Amino acid sequence: MQIFRRVEDITLPFTNACVTIGNFDGVHFGHQQLFRTVVQKARAIHGKSVAITFDPHPLQVLLPGGIKLISTCEQKVELIEMSGIDVLLIIPFTQDFAKTSAEDFVSELLVRRLGVKELVVGYDYAFGKGRSGNIDFLQRQGDLFGFPVTVVDAYYIDKQLVSSTRIRELVREGDMNGARELLGRNYQIRGVVQVGKQRGGKVIGFPTANLKFNDEDLVPKHGVYITEVICRGRGYGGILNIGYNPTFGEDQLVAETHIFDFNEDIYGQPIKVNLLKFLRSERKFSSAKELAEQIGKDVLLAKTLLAAQQKELISSGNDTFKK
Repeated sequence: MQIFRRVEDITLPFTNACVTIGNFDGVHFGHQQLFRTVVQKARAIHGKSVAITFDPHPLQVLLPGGIKLISTCEQKVELIEMSGIDVLLIIPFTQDFAKTSAEDFVSELLVRRLGVKELVVGYDYAFGKGRSGNIDFLQRQGDLFGFPVTVVDAYYIDKQLVSSTRIRELVREGDMNGARELLGRNYQIRGVVQVGKQRGGKVIGFPTANLKFNDEDLVPKHGVYITEVICRGRGYGGILNIGYNPTFGEDQLVAETHIFDFNEDIYGQPIKVNLLKFLRSERKFSSAKELAEQIGKDVLLAKTLLAAQQKELISSGNDTFKK
């Protein structure tokens, strides 16, 4: 997949460009329907499938603090590439860009710069200053410039609308199974391992890899989760605690991951943590010993459930978890 991070870097229009536009936060099943449609249409006319997205998310610029993101831009790029898209344009979203009129967006970007031949958008898409670029506007522009506009209907799973908004709600509720059904994969947090208080292994007996949340991150329900940790290309079982460490009276929100059967030094290394199942809410214990006893129970339960899951995957011929 070709990736362009500035409009100016595209010097020639693409051959028979089939284009879709969106924020695509989470790249959920609904977004995947868009990408599938774009790829199919591009192949039918021997053209290029093109996706346009924005970084940062427009609401982070227009309404600071108004949205928490399901996926980082890095993860979004990875997932869009997996969908088979040929070209990804990531437009830097600024206050100045937000003033771009819908007419200029179509004529200058879609038509002149990209050479759009077909446009595919979601049922609720709108863009441009004041969101004036709605479906009706796009269809009129398509008639003017000679490109058809395909509108992809809302996508439902078990009568539930697949949307980024709904997925955020499920993650905040700790419903990892519900989020997984709409995303098509496990909800994931990722980051670089930080040096923590060093009490996980020395005091409690369960060393942890600590991640910090950024202001724009979507924070799941506080508590303990069964996880799969991806580190240096390998997958490991684990448990994750999201919270403030009330037993030790701390006030900084962190994600602490205990990785099973793992003793490597990974400070400063990137890891990815897939949240599989919510186990229990975070609570304050009377002592480090009582906390350690509870973590021991959490680990035992997590290993039992992971082993059952692995057995089920192997029996189904879908062995995706590598310990």
